[in-house]
Amino acid sequence: MTSEREKMTNGEPYNQFDKELISRRILCRKQLQEANDTPDNEKRNGLIQDLLAKSGPKFFVETGIEFDYGFNIYIGDNFYANYGLTLLDTAPITFGKNCYIGPNCGLYTNVHPLNAKERVADVEMAAPITIGDNAWFGGHVTIVPGVTLGNNVVVGAGSVVTKSFGDDVVLVGNPAKVLKKIDNN
Repeated sequence: MTSEREKMTNGEPYNQFDKELISRRILCRKQLQEANDTPDNEKRNGLIQDLLAKSGPKFFVETGIEFDYGFNIYIGDNFYANYGLTLLDTAPITFGKNCYIGPNCGLYTNVHPLNAKERVADVEMAAPITIGDNAWFGGHVTIVPGVTLGNNVVVGAGSVVTKSFGDDVVLVGNPAKVLKKIDNN
């Protein structure tokens, strides 16, 4: 029998009010509250890393990080996130190495039905987000469910990324579009 956690992570309809999922969200809220209230950088980042599925050794997050579960977050080495990062990780969120995230960015894997009856019935699903190596996000960037970004992608401040893009591009706008290619040779 498939658990609600497995259904959720696999992008299948799931019950968000499942006891296991509720317990994990409560655990994360408590530990993230402690982390966000801790001025000691090393302690704060250790408390955050303890909740994640994976993170590289060179990891730094400023205060104000929020996420649902942590067990669906995979972070490569040399990661930096500024204040106010939100990761709704009902599906996997994966960052490559050398990613730099500006303040108040949000990556959201939750997918809600367009049909009002299904939405009111609390049907939820999720789609993963994957960010390649060497990403740089300006402040207030939003990434929606199912997006994959290649390596060396720069996303301008305030952009809303609603579809996937390949390597070596600067993205700007709402919805985000390619502003230019980047020469990384």
